Amino acid sequence: MPRGQNPRGTCRMSSAVLTSEATHLSPRLRRQNTLARPCEVLGFGYWTGKDVKLEFHPAEENTGVVFVRTDIAAPNRIAAKVHHRVEVPRRTVLIDGNVRVEMVEHVLAALAGLRIDNCEVHINQAEMPGCDGSALPFVTALLEAGVQKQAAPRPRIVATDITRVGNEEAWVEFRPYREDRLSLQYKLDYGQNNAIGKQAFQMVVSPESFATELAPARTFLMEEEAQWLHKQGLGLRVTPKDVLVFGLDGPIDNTLRFEDECVRHKTLDLVGDLALCGYDIVGQVIACRSGHRLNAEMVKRMLIEGRLDNK
Repeated sequence: MPRGQNPRGTCRMSSAVLTSEATHLSPRLRRQNTLARPCEVLGFGYWTGKDVKLEFHPAEENTGVVFVRTDIAAPNRIAAKVHHRVEVPRRTVLIDGNVRVEMVEHVLAALAGLRIDNCEVHINQAEMPGCDGSALPFVTALLEAGVQKQAAPRPRIVATDITRVGNEEAWVEFRPYREDRLSLQYKLDYGQNNAIGKQAFQMVVSPESFATELAPARTFLMEEEAQWLHKQGLGLRVTPKDVLVFGLDGPIDNTLRFEDECVRHKTLDLVGDLALCGYDIVGQVIACRSGHRLNAEMVKRMLIEGRLDNK
């Protein structure tokens, strides 16, 4: 079992994270955070099946999140910024020159959800470890390492008007919110005659709510999708015990952690993709049937249309 994984889907919060300053956005900018010490997570990549070692390392103020490929020669660094994202089905992939990292959304979600702003993510493969298909193994390892406050302020993007991307079938909105925080709402619709159906979820993001309400939610797919991927030679090491594979009657050889685990996982992915903006986000993000592509489009739009608050 990878370090940090909890099969029951629970997570004990560190007192370093649960201070009032760390869990609530105030009208003034909060201080940036990094890790108190390094930590690691072991696993294998869902797509490649290769064993992976990931290490989180503290970083200086204003570094942001930077992936460091330890298996290749320099240049081997890539910043977690939306302009480095490339379109690849079913996952978030970043490329800068010859440096490539894949399936980064759960790692980014864990860091953003806990408000760890500056971190070097050392990885000895291109693909992040899939672990149990959630962000929980990363969150648990990060909380064990501890959060260290830094002196520099954390800039933020604030919604000033309604911004929308997508179409009638799938869309994302960024709009002002009544409180000085980030509120997320996701609407999932898998149609009729399946075990997922329609689900909706809403929450205000804080380190505590992220760790308990979103981090344990796992990746999911339909049985026919899993069969198709295996026929393509992808995900051959992954079993229904590693992710949620839905048959007609529900998960195969697995048990839900939440009744609405699917929509919670889509919200988790949204947190990871929104982290590519590089700032705290103040406003309400409402997503309907969106995926990684639309989430990234929204990040680009909010960087243009949102108000940058850095003083």
